[in-house]
Amino acid sequence: MNETKKALLEVRDLSVVFASAGRWRKPVTAVNGVSFEIARGETLGIVGESGSGKSTIARAVLGLVRPSAGQMLFEGQDITYAGHRQRRKVAADLSVVFQDPYSSLNPALSIGTILAEPLIAQKVNRDTARERIGKLIADVGLPPDSIHRFPRQFSGGQRQRIAIARALAVEPSLIICDEPVSALDLSIQAQIVNLLADIRDEFGLAMLFVAHDLSIVRHVAHRTAVVFHGSVMEVGPAEQIYGNPLHPYSVALSAAALVPDPKLQRERRRARSGLSRTPAQQTPTATTGCPFWSRCPERMSKCETVRPTLVRATNETSVACHLYGEKV
Repeated sequence: MNETKKALLEVRDLSVVFASAGRWRKPVTAVNGVSFEIARGETLGIVGESGSGKSTIARAVLGLVRPSAGQMLFEGQDITYAGHRQRRKVAADLSVVFQDPYSSLNPALSIGTILAEPLIAQKVNRDTARERIGKLIADVGLPPDSIHRFPRQFSGGQRQRIAIARALAVEPSLIICDEPVSALDLSIQAQIVNLLADIRDEFGLAMLFVAHDLSIVRHVAHRTAVVFHGSVMEVGPAEQIYGNPLHPYSVALSAAALVPDPKLQRERRRARSGLSRTPAQQTPTATTGCPFWSRCPERMSKCETVRPTLVRATNETSVACHLYGEKV
C-alpha cells in the first residue's frame, strides 16, 4: 500500500476456524493469520483456487462469518466482533457484490424497489432516492425503464449490473466483490470488470476483489494477494504478480490461465502438471509446514515442518516461501 495513503480497511492476523460435523473430527482452519490493508481508492485482489479461504476472508469483513482470532479495522473503527447496531452504521460505507447475480436479487421485487431498499434503510427521503436510482441505472449502463422490470427479465450480465447499482446506492467507501464475474460468460466478464474499474475511478472507491483468475484481477486490481489454504503466499503489484510471479503456487495459478497460442498453452500445461499432486498422507496442518509443500516442485526438508513468514522479495512484493530467506 502507498504509505502516503491512510488505510481504509486494516485486517490483522485474521483467522477463521469452523467446527466440523461429528464428535471426533478436527476443526477446519479456513483462514490462518491473514493480514492486509486497503487504502481509499485502491483495489486489492485476493486470488486462489476453490477452497483457498478467499471468500471466507470477504465474508468475515462483511460480518457474515465470525473471526476466531485477529482484528479488523474499518476507518479506524474495530469491527471484528461488531454487533447489529454497529454493523448498520458501517453498512452505509461498506457494500457487497455477490457471485450469483440472480440469487442475490429478490425475484418478486422490481428493480426500482430493489435499489430503493438500501436507501430506505439509510432513511433517504423519497425524492432523493428516486433521483439517485435514476442515476444509478444510467451509471451501470441500463435503460431508464429497467426500474419497472423484474430480475427474470434480464440477462446474467445485466443482473450483475443491477447488483453493482445496488452496492453503489448508499455511496459506500469500500465495495467487496466476491467472485463477481465467475458465473458469467467470458465476453460478459470483460464488460463487468471494465464497469467496476470505471466506477471505482469515477467515485474514488476502494475495492476488495475476490477471484480465482489472475488474468481477471490483473485488469481491475492495484495489488494482488495470492491465498492458499487460508494463508497469504504472495502479495504485491497486480501486474507484477501476473507477469512475474515468485511463489511456486502463484506460478501454478498463472500457468492455469488459458492463452490463445497452442504451443505456449502446451508448455503451460506441462508446467502445471507437476504442481497438481497432493498426496493424502502429506496434507499440511494449520500450524506446521508450508501449506503448499506437498505440491511444490521447489520444496526443501524444512518446508514440511517450518511455516514460512512473508518476507520482502522485491521492493514491492512479499513472499511466504523459504526460497526467499528469513524475515527482514
